[in-house]
Amino acid sequence: ASFTQAVRGRRADPSSQHPRTALLQLGDHVLLTHPTLDQLHALGLHGMAKAFADIEAGGDAASLGHAEWLALLLEREASLRRDKRLSKRLQYAKLRQQACVEDIDYRSPRGLDRSLTTMLVEGGWIDDHANLLICGPSGVGKSWLASALGNKACRDNRSVLYQRVPRLFSDLALGRGDGRHPRLLRALGRVDLLILDDWGLEPLDAAARHDLLEIFEDRYCRRSTIVTSQLPVDQWHALIGDPTYADAILDRLVHNAHRIDLNGESLRRTRKSGRKA
Repeated sequence: ASFTQAVRGRRADPSSQHPRTALLQLGDHVLLTHPTLDQLHALGLHGMAKAFADIEAGGDAASLGHAEWLALLLEREASLRRDKRLSKRLQYAKLRQQACVEDIDYRSPRGLDRSLTTMLVEGGWIDDHANLLICGPSGVGKSWLASALGNKACRDNRSVLYQRVPRLFSDLALGRGDGRHPRLLRALGRVDLLILDDWGLEPLDAAARHDLLEIFEDRYCRRSTIVTSQLPVDQWHALIGDPTYADAILDRLVHNAHRIDLNGESLRRTRKSGRKA
């Protein structure tokens, strides 16, 4: 049998047999809707598939040129991927509060410098691998501000991880016993922005000092860190305890750090009294 006869006698590929019940008119061309949607989903282009179906349902297909049609599909796909990427970054970050930089309150008298904050929001300091130290009494918004900057970093497609310092050292101590310790340290070292909240609530033991030095050594001039504390920076040396460790840790953390020193009354008490009024 000839090649042509063999082709004619062969059963058609099932993947090429498409239902012809749903047709979409595009200019002078007729597209098979369902097979196109199936192929978009098979390629993982779910945003384009959703836009394809929406345009069909809205009856706008005939009025769109080829370039407009393609632009709409691509924009929807890009938007979906940005949203998914942001959702994953926020889920991994585990930020303490749902805070956004657009909601920063400059009206409360707490010593927040608008020009410095604007610079931090832009994110160039993270590209420069600088650090940020936020100090002040309880309730003035340290954790909230750190979470807001972490949220903005996630939106800028940077990896972020939030950790409360007391719980972090507890997890690292447990990790020594169950074999997770090296993996935990690697995770802390590789994120673009690490947020260490509530630093200085209790003195450090020898294991915590060693872990802290390892963390800052891995991140020094490679990644950025935010540290929040109720204690001023000049008390951190004594808090660490061992002078040798303290010098090494603070040298890697403080010398290239921006500082925000907040003051004033607790915003929690202010808001509570405002609600009562």
